[in-house]
Amino acid sequence: MNIIIIEDEKPAARLLQRKVELLGLKVITMLHSVEESIHWFSNNQHPDLIFLDIQLSDGLSFEIFEKVKINSAIIFTTAYDEYALRAFKLNSIDYLLKPIDEEELKIAVDKFQVQFSKKESLSLNFEQIRSMFAPTEKVYKSRFTVKIGTQIKIINVSEIECFFSENKGTYIHTFDNRNYLLDTTLEILEEELEHRSWFRVSRKFIVPLTAVKEIVVYSNSRLKIILPTYKEEDVIVSREKVSDFKNWMA
Repeated sequence: MNIIIIEDEKPAARLLQRKVELLGLKVITMLHSVEESIHWFSNNQHPDLIFLDIQLSDGLSFEIFEKVKINSAIIFTTAYDEYALRAFKLNSIDYLLKPIDEEELKIAVDKFQVQFSKKESLSLNFEQIRSMFAPTEKVYKSRFTVKIGTQIKIINVSEIECFFSENKGTYIHTFDNRNYLLDTTLEILEEELEHRSWFRVSRKFIVPLTAVKEIVVYSNSRLKIILPTYKEEDVIVSREKVSDFKNWMA
């Protein structure tokens, strides 16, 4: 029995892989975007089961099925609310609510194995499902997962004082004065964060409105932002961004 995981947050994908393999199942690959998934399914034998995140970095995962016919069984992984989850039940679709509970994972896998042993198949109306989850406005990140040793930590955006880049790495700095390495870039984060609440002040920093403690005039028509705990270097608003930053603050 072959399994793949489609999940845009790589630490979350690796954590799910470990949990699945503890149940004696084999994960043959992990995919992280709509584009990557379409390419993989177009060039490889399809698995028996897919763990499928709904919201990927480059769109809804349902877009995969518009390009490639896939007959694999699916267990959705989702962070959507209970109202949306009722739609899953009405369509007889298995789902796991993030963060994924190990006991619920086992129950979902057991249910799939029963269907698999009986050679049962589930016909899914992906257009109908898409309509249930198509956002009326863009869905922004509400939390991030980071790896600390062998542990996975969830950090809500309300805990984040800023994002910064250093030595080709991207980091979260939290209000409790801790840094965490992220497997992403500031360019991607800039698109994932709600623009009314977050602003990329320079090529090195993205800050939230809630963390702007003080603003002072800096040299060459620039501005310096004082954050509550981040003191490693000056957080400077680039000269070309000053006007947009002032409008954002207004």
